[in-house]
Amino acid sequence: MENQIKHQLNRKQNGSQEKLPIKIVQFGGGNFMRGFTDYVIDQLNKKAGFNAGIVNVQPTQGGSVHKLEEQDNLYTLFSRGIKKGEIIDTKQVISAIQKSVNPYTHYDEFLALAKEEELEFIFSNTTETGIAYDESENNCAGPHRNFPAKVAVLLHERFKHFKGAEDKGLRIIPCELIEDNALALKEIILKYAKLWNLEEGFVQWIEQNNYFHNTLVDRIVPGYPKDDAETYEDQLDYEDRMMVVSEVFLLWVIQEAGNLKARIPFDQINEQILVVDDIQPYRLRKVRILNGGHTLMLAPAILSGKETVKESVDDPFIGQFLRDTIFNEVNPTLGLDENELKDFADEVFDRFRNPFIKHYQASIALYFVSKFKVRILPSLLGYVDINQKLPLNLTFSLASLIRFYKGSLGEKPLPLNDEESVVNRFREIWENEDHEQVAALALRETAFWDTALTQVDGLTSAVAKALWEIDHHDMETAYQNFIQFNS
Repeated sequence: MENQIKHQLNRKQNGSQEKLPIKIVQFGGGNFMRGFTDYVIDQLNKKAGFNAGIVNVQPTQGGSVHKLEEQDNLYTLFSRGIKKGEIIDTKQVISAIQKSVNPYTHYDEFLALAKEEELEFIFSNTTETGIAYDESENNCAGPHRNFPAKVAVLLHERFKHFKGAEDKGLRIIPCELIEDNALALKEIILKYAKLWNLEEGFVQWIEQNNYFHNTLVDRIVPGYPKDDAETYEDQLDYEDRMMVVSEVFLLWVIQEAGNLKARIPFDQINEQILVVDDIQPYRLRKVRILNGGHTLMLAPAILSGKETVKESVDDPFIGQFLRDTIFNEVNPTLGLDENELKDFADEVFDRFRNPFIKHYQASIALYFVSKFKVRILPSLLGYVDINQKLPLNLTFSLASLIRFYKGSLGEKPLPLNDEESVVNRFREIWENEDHEQVAALALRETAFWDTALTQVDGLTSAVAKALWEIDHHDMETAYQNFIQFNS
């Protein structure tokens, strides 16, 4: 399309002029929300007749909702990745957002959203630091900087306008990546109600007529493809400054409350959206398999000279090591349905192989020890409890981590990126040349693991053996010798 003059994306040219009733107020119109929640609502509108319009509220003063407004709140979503072994590469215009509002410059317009008759939901993604209490926001009058304060004001306006009507409460569905995100948000809203001396009837209305749904969300949304924008622009016959790229995989687990299933027809679109009574098993599955998969292969991969996740998973040794570890040593410790775990793990491997996303192992190495403690160590210790023996792959992964913190491989420095105290302590440990002593010192360091791992029967000698092999052979040979020795 070289030299072609393109028009800016707009509803008239795109044929998206249908006005949808405002059912959703959304705080945060960044990459993730546009590639995740807005995409889901758009699918529900087009495939399930949900008929829900979104108002996008700018969460910070430095936001850019005006850019969406300039193209009628339309944008193109490119979804790219692998699903069940097949490459998926699609694009679509998302039209669910009807309006974008800047509450810092148009506060009355923001407050007016509370009066929308069909308003039913609040979605948000204001980053993990967004759900926080700021006692300096000590007045109900806005505009407020704080996100929960904005929600509190909006709910109070709705309470006053509809005189506390029971059927005008909202369903609050936050997508911030903190545990019990909805309950945390609710607690802060009630704090503001107390700080602002709001009427007791409002507090009761919040408690009795509004529903707060904890969630777990998962989708990689790199956003605007600034490094490769021309390639994407060539696929469009219009100009789109707000286009977004996401992976194909999508998981949205929402805690049921007030019969949410009857309010949103999630089951009518082909996406992995689960409305469940307890989201904790799904959180556990994600942490141990997805996040844990990244972490357990990190040191073996880097010590094998692999730079990206895809390169690592495609490698015959690292790829098989990862698969064997997940299926034989991690999944059996989770106490969840075996088929569900298998399906989830297969999806994870597809995501790791995504040819459209470059995920560098060095970036995963940030705070490696603390990640290993949370994501991997419970699987290792759980396996020992169940089987009364060591999980050899997880043990080799632990030994590889300890070797990684030696800081170099031959003449090549390794990408250590951790707290100074952790790096310095490992440096002291590696002043010893005896692998048994190195293993013992590293494993008994409670500052790393919150427990003395030397108490795990046989772990110290097994780690020492793995360290010796890693220091004397390439990683694949070291692993094979380690397994053979312990079999």
